[in-house]
Amino acid sequence: MSEDAEALTVQYEEDGVVLVEEIDKEILSKGAWTTILFRYRNRNKTTGDYGNDMYTIRRYQKRQGSYIPKSKFNISSPEQAKKIIAVLTRWTEDL
Repeated sequence: MSEDAEALTVQYEEDGVVLVEEIDKEILSKGAWTTILFRYRNRNKTTGDYGNDMYTIRRYQKRQGSYIPKSKFNISSPEQAKKIIAVLTRWTEDL
């Protein structure tokens, strides 16, 4: 694991082929517990093409100088992401 939150990634490569391509990331909170929202896409092993954008929220705990993954939540589609955005917007608009 990494010692720097900026270096954390969901990108995954096997035999020089990127199977999970990280498109973007946003560090939502940083410290002993770090939360990062990633935008990524998976490579189809049959066609070699990358699929639709997907999203995941990952939580890391910093222990002995390194970030250790602790939990994750995968957002399965843009539609689900939009529903999450709508609910959170509604819940926070009066704050």
